Amino acid sequence: MTELKPRRSVLYMPGANERALEKAKTIPADALILDLEDAVAPDAKEAARERVCAAVGNYGEREVTIRVNGLDTEWHDADLRAAASAGPAAVVVPKVNSAAEVHNIERALELGGAPDHTKIWAMVETPVAMLHAEEIAAASERLTVLVMGTNDLAKELHAEFVPGRGPLLGGLSLCLLAARATGKVILDGVYNDVKDLEGFEAECEQGRQYGFDGKTLIHPAQVEPCNRIFAPSEAEVDKSRRIIEAFEEAQKEGRGVVTVDGRMIENLHVDNARRVLALAEAVKN
Repeated sequence: MTELKPRRSVLYMPGANERALEKAKTIPADALILDLEDAVAPDAKEAARERVCAAVGNYGEREVTIRVNGLDTEWHDADLRAAASAGPAAVVVPKVNSAAEVHNIERALELGGAPDHTKIWAMVETPVAMLHAEEIAAASERLTVLVMGTNDLAKELHAEFVPGRGPLLGGLSLCLLAARATGKVILDGVYNDVKDLEGFEAECEQGRQYGFDGKTLIHPAQVEPCNRIFAPSEAEVDKSRRIIEAFEEAQKEGRGVVTVDGRMIENLHVDNARRVLALAEAVKN
């Protein structure tokens, strides 16, 4: 079953920017990705690696992850060794395309002495990865989260400027199915226009309706609307309570059929209602 730890807003922070890493302490994102990849120039990779690994424990109870450089880069192995030693909540790995690559990442973390709590977040961002999403998600119990790399996918599909993300939705749906089939968390990709909050909110709404657990972000201004949209609404919480109450009352009375607001209620609806309440409580805390 999907973890109930809140991951509505997951904010990338540039690993080479000491001021940004300090500012992250005051930003109410559910989780942070301290980035060694796209946000760091080649000549700053080593210094950023040291800075990020030293910063992992500076964010209290917040879930802090490290995004390493890709498997095909000269920095990947050193990044994984350093991250394993630092022991973040997870290591985020770009462009994971196969179960074999997940096994290699897991083996490297174990050889590097990574603690059990350091999980793998696999970025799924190529057509090949979309078509093998279930294999990737099921490859390891240490892999707990799929992260959609929508920028790279849009480039691959020549669809960077298509409104509504229509060409991407088939691939996103495959990954959502893979996450649900394997009990993993799945995070929607970033929205690039940080000045277009209306467009960002619309994409958050779309992502939530599709079934994503949260969204990756590139700017602090995106955190509040993302948290709001991906949190259970008061109406959802109220209905979930009524579903559980009606189901439990029916069980006491020996009734096999339960309806709420005219709809028949089954075990799966009750399970989902309990998940909504648990998530609402986790968000509140």
